[in-house]
Formats: sequence, structure tokens, C-alpha cells
Amino acid sequence: MPDGRRPVGLAGPSRGGSEVSTWRVELGADSATPVHVIDREQVWMPLSGEFLVEADGRTERAGAGQAVVVPAGVVRQLKAVGGPAEALVAMVVGGKAILPGSEDRIPLPWAE
Repeated sequence: MPDGRRPVGLAGPSRGGSEVSTWRVELGADSATPVHVIDREQVWMPLSGEFLVEADGRTERAGAGQAVVVPAGVVRQLKAVGGPAEALVAMVVGGKAILPGSEDRIPLPWAE
């Protein structure tokens, strides 16, 4: 993916899972996910570095050993702050992304 973002699928339907998808996200220093909506709740668990989590108009920081629950259906963006960051993400199988201004539901290949 562009801009120092790299999701790596770990568990999901294509890897034998039927209910939960998990993946690792690596963000380069000062890089971010696109502004988007996911139609399922996600749990972000930083493994290294620190994330700035902007979701539903609220902002919080999360670092290694913490977890952030991002509700379904809210506009969100996650950014690496102070250097690269890596997180484990979990979500119910079947989640789709929606970009602001669009109604298209985009599958997440790393979660399938």
C-alpha cells in the first residue's frame, strides 16, 4: 500500500477462520490510514510505537499494551506518531470499508 501503510492478514475465512478476522498493520513514521468508515466494530491493539486514533470526532492516543475499540459506522483515521507503529487489529468477519462521500462497500482483502 502507498504512504508507508502495510496490512498483513493473519486470520480470517481464507485462513480457516469463520467468525473473527485479525491482521497486523504497520504504519511508517507520520503515516496514516485513509479517512474511512468500517461497518463493523474493530479493536486496535498497538504492538509497538504509538497511534493517534481519531474516531467519531474524538481523539485518543494508544501505545503498546493498550487497546482501542473503534465502533462500527464511525468516520475514523489512525496515525503513527513519533515514529513507526505496528498494531494487531481484530474484527468480525465480513467487514467492509466505506470512503466518505461514497456508498461503495470495499472489501478488506487482508481480513478475508
